[in-house]
Amino acid sequence: MFSKEYAREMFYWGVPALYAAVAIAAGFTIPLLEDRIFPGFVSPMSLSSATAIYSSIASGMIALTGIVFSLAFVMVQFSATAYSPRLVGWIARDRVILHSLGIFIATFLYGVAALAGIDRRGSGHVPFFSVCLEVALLLASVGMFIALINRVGLLQINRMLAFTGDQGREVISTLYPPLNSTTGPDTTSDDFGSLPPSQTLIHHGGPRIIQAVDVASLVNLAKTFDGIVQAVGAVGDTVIELTPVLHVYAARGPIPERRLRNGVELGKQRTFEQDPKYAIRLLVDIAIKALSPAINDPTTAVQALDEIEDLLLRLGRRRLEIGNYRDGEGKLRLIVPFPTWDDLLLLAFDEICSCGATSMQVMRRMNALVVNLIQTVPKERQPALELWAARLKVMIARSFPESEERRAASMEDRQGLGAPSRHLSG
Repeated sequence: MFSKEYAREMFYWGVPALYAAVAIAAGFTIPLLEDRIFPGFVSPMSLSSATAIYSSIASGMIALTGIVFSLAFVMVQFSATAYSPRLVGWIARDRVILHSLGIFIATFLYGVAALAGIDRRGSGHVPFFSVCLEVALLLASVGMFIALINRVGLLQINRMLAFTGDQGREVISTLYPPLNSTTGPDTTSDDFGSLPPSQTLIHHGGPRIIQAVDVASLVNLAKTFDGIVQAVGAVGDTVIELTPVLHVYAARGPIPERRLRNGVELGKQRTFEQDPKYAIRLLVDIAIKALSPAINDPTTAVQALDEIEDLLLRLGRRRLEIGNYRDGEGKLRLIVPFPTWDDLLLLAFDEICSCGATSMQVMRRMNALVVNLIQTVPKERQPALELWAARLKVMIARSFPESEERRAASMEDRQGLGAPSRHLSG
């Protein structure tokens, strides 16, 4: 259950550790190999100059590494306070930060270790390749530092919103098949609800979040034991002590618990994998924080609605009923709960409507969003949007008692306060 999360954690701290280990090994072995293989190939610089260069680079890398840590902490703190605390993990685990930290550590450790190769056995020589490698590491460190400074630009609101939206678009394209596709997960349900579960997998331990379900593994497992596996919680749900995770129905015998646990990935935080709601959740978090009285930035909420509209448009043109999975013979083997169209609309609209009800800019943008979705999504998904359009009218009437303000707030404006297309009737 924890294999993927453990592998991710190993990667995050393992990258700098690998740089450090390679640097120490190279610092001790490369000068030795040079002395044995190319004894006459030495640098023209003096021993004192080489010692000064190695020492200066090594000591300077300590200060630069401190700057890296400082930048990382600033990025994490800023994202937590300005946007959403749930974005902290994604910022802190940025690959540029990991590799820049690793290169800075490698430059420092290699310089210290390579000092031992100078004047080996009193030869009075400086190994040529060792000096070249230290200079190359220094240049790489400068390049990574520039990349790290540029990475701070990720904290701009437009880039944060685009980053979150990109994660949502990726999972939508991989998880949901198009509406007109001839292949994809089955949407019909077999009648097994009257059967009592023959086996239930219970979670033991602290609170964990369902990060992903290994569909192929659980389908094959259910087929092997001729049963049906049902996931009790959806991806993104939290399980606590004694919470049922899986139910097994009509199996020939007990399925090994370890194999069932390996089919569900649990972790300490939500991920975008198999969870399009998480991207919408983060965008809503950014929007409602921007609408809080302490910040009062409705323009950011409007920009978040731009990304939310794009995600809803893509979801509205996808097959959302993907919870039933069958084996090659057409028998139902796995059931996983996924959000419906109504669930996604509630997540995307409810909190923003409540927090932005008094913002004319937000109401106008939401009017344009709902109308555009009604015009573009399939007919079977339009009634839910029409209910939200009616709810927006009620909220506008409640929040803007003056008729002129109410008329202005009822307009459709993709910029919020820009160039309205028309106002809603009624």
